[in-house]
Amino acid sequence: MTEQQGSIEFSGLRCRPLESDDADMVCSHRHAMFLEAGGDPEQLGVMTEHFRQWLQTRLEDGRYYGFVLLDGHQAVAAVGLMTLDWPPHPLHPTLDQRGYVLNVFVEPLYRRRGLARALMQAADAEFARRGITFAILHATKAGRPVYEQIGWSGTSEMAKAVFRDAHPAPAAV
Repeated sequence: MTEQQGSIEFSGLRCRPLESDDADMVCSHRHAMFLEAGGDPEQLGVMTEHFRQWLQTRLEDGRYYGFVLLDGHQAVAAVGLMTLDWPPHPLHPTLDQRGYVLNVFVEPLYRRRGLARALMQAADAEFARRGITFAILHATKAGRPVYEQIGWSGTSEMAKAVFRDAHPAPAAV
């Protein structure tokens, strides 16, 4: 990657920061990413509409940031970033924030060219610029090998969906 007038040139593509009018592109990429990972199209449609509202506010106020790779005017790859409020932790004992990488997506015709790696390098540089020394992401099965090759490792994190009224609240004592 080489710097050129506020953007970065990579393999004939231009990399620029995400802008507030990139919401449709980010939503489209996110929808495609989850669909490729086996998501239910109907559920993804609902998720995407709710995500669009959530995203637009955060793109405008800067809480959601990141980069897009452009081939001419066509967005061919992107990465989303956030700074999470997080208590100091053994992996970042003096910091109360960590970075979060999400919505890494490369259009199918542009894959296997190192674009995800390039976006992740841009993410690392942006986190470093913001003083963030630890970051997390949730990898799809397809993305995991890419992240492992550039130094990411699995953690002990677990997840659970919590449903209202699934378990009665404990009785007051």
